[in-house]
Amino acid sequence: MNGPAIDAKLITESTLRQRTGARTVLMPDRIDTPAAQFPSVDRRQRIIDTCASLETLFRAIARDEHAPGISFGVIVDAELVFADGFGTKDVTLNSQPDADTVFRIASMTKSFTAAATLVLRDQRLLTLDSPAAHYVPELDGIRYPNADSAPVSVRDLLTMSAGWPQDDPWGDRQLHRDDAFMSSLYTQGLSFSNPPGVCFEYSNLGYMLLGRVITQISGMPAMDFVTQTLLEPLGMSSTRWARDDASGRGATGYRWEDQVWKPEPPLTNAGDVATFAGLYSTVRDLARWIGFLQSAWPPRDEPEQGPLKRSSRREMQRIWQTTVPKLHHVSLDRPAQLQSGGYGYGLAMTHNGSWRSCGHGGGLPGFGSHMRWAPDYGIGVVALANVTYANVHGACEQALRILLDSSKVQCRAVAVSPALRRAHQHVGKLLNQWDEQLAADLFADNFFDDIDHAHWHGRLDELRARHGVFRPDGEIEPENWLRGRQLQSASRGWCDVWLTLSPTMPPKVQTLRLRSVLHPPDTVSERVAAICELTRRPVRRILSQHLSNDAQRSQIWRQLKLVNLCYGGCELGALLGSDGRGWACYRLDNAHAALRVEVRFDDRGLLHFVDFSVSYED
Repeated sequence: MNGPAIDAKLITESTLRQRTGARTVLMPDRIDTPAAQFPSVDRRQRIIDTCASLETLFRAIARDEHAPGISFGVIVDAELVFADGFGTKDVTLNSQPDADTVFRIASMTKSFTAAATLVLRDQRLLTLDSPAAHYVPELDGIRYPNADSAPVSVRDLLTMSAGWPQDDPWGDRQLHRDDAFMSSLYTQGLSFSNPPGVCFEYSNLGYMLLGRVITQISGMPAMDFVTQTLLEPLGMSSTRWARDDASGRGATGYRWEDQVWKPEPPLTNAGDVATFAGLYSTVRDLARWIGFLQSAWPPRDEPEQGPLKRSSRREMQRIWQTTVPKLHHVSLDRPAQLQSGGYGYGLAMTHNGSWRSCGHGGGLPGFGSHMRWAPDYGIGVVALANVTYANVHGACEQALRILLDSSKVQCRAVAVSPALRRAHQHVGKLLNQWDEQLAADLFADNFFDDIDHAHWHGRLDELRARHGVFRPDGEIEPENWLRGRQLQSASRGWCDVWLTLSPTMPPKVQTLRLRSVLHPPDTVSERVAAICELTRRPVRRILSQHLSNDAQRSQIWRQLKLVNLCYGGCELGALLGSDGRGWACYRLDNAHAALRVEVRFDDRGLLHFVDFSVSYED
């Protein structure tokens, strides 16, 4: 029996068979969703070429933190592409650390504990929203801070939301506690600094309890479960729960005191509590771990590889509990930078306004460590040092910034889906000639409810009369598989076409935004270029030559001086918008920030309004 025709470019080969009376109808189960790709073919080599410049950065951190030695590495697309080390792993031997030197990684252990928990969840042996007391009976008797407090869940433990106080000084000294001692401690009760589930507060205790959860459910000690489930399948043979003294590859931990390095006695692991900070590892092994977590991106149809599903690895790298945003003042001549973020499962996420990163640090007596990567760029950095609480966090973040800025690589680009491409093609046809049947097929059932059919028809006719014949200009810029924009150029300016498709099958256009841009008079662009030149060296007399009599001259002069002081010289960039009659907006190219200038002009091209602003879209 023949069914309806199916557009092979729009849907996948997989279909659902739906029984409708005596007839079987083929129903598409999804649209084609191509995986995101890196746009540059030489990105890997460009990153590698930048790596050597990181030595100066990490040598400075070693000096400032009084670290005897540091080992660091750069990971690109799940591969360790660069590693270096300097100083010494033991001050009595003067032996330089390298990618295979074993350091204590402390709280970086938490990401392994979180992953092990998700393995059990994926096996349907636990649920994250169940009370932790279901798996740790010793918690049954704890008194909550309020009568309406929700019980601490497994997810609260993972996301640092249980409500217990930050406990780094206390937690570090619990590694040697055995399971019987910890059971007694839990039974005696626990003190809360916040109600459970309300906010983020860093808690080592929460990850100690996750060790107990893993032991109770898996039927084996948590350390063994992490080793057998994660470390061995990933080939992380140098990552272990005990100090490696036999091979000679272990770094000795020190504290800097009285202007000398003093050895720190190793903290031993005794039981489930070790899952908060007990692991030792190397740069080479951690590159495997970072690569494994990075390789969860982008979502795709390839077969699963490794001990934890890609979707679960992405779940780890998602913000589940936000942290308080922070303003960072880099220098007086640069605007403050807002950094936001939060905590996932054993990992912390940040966004600096330009790109997001994931990672975690670690610190114990004798050691300091950090790993951080930018998932959208496929680049990661790890650094390990052998001095107490060495602050290599900032160095890893700065190293990532150097790699991204210097290599000038682009992030993984969203691929244009066939559904989105087809929608833009059909809108382009309607811009040049209205077609009733095409409009009926293209637009979703909501489309003509707010602006009726006749008004849309008239608006497109008006755009065509104003601009001329349209043609696509450049590629579609997708925001996701069902939303994106494309420029349609004409002899008189262009039209910015933005659309988003509906969640129906097939997806149809539910929203269409058309932004008309007509070229301003050449005299206006010339005057704006002249004002841009004044951002290098403001001269009020020259500024006045470009302003009309009714312009707010003092206000414009103050803005011009402020741009000069805060950002320095600018060059006139692309035209962002214009009605061709009295208003225009331009991008300003500047080394320090994305700026724009908006102007209004009279019939002679003189400016009576000028407004500089920081652009948060460019």
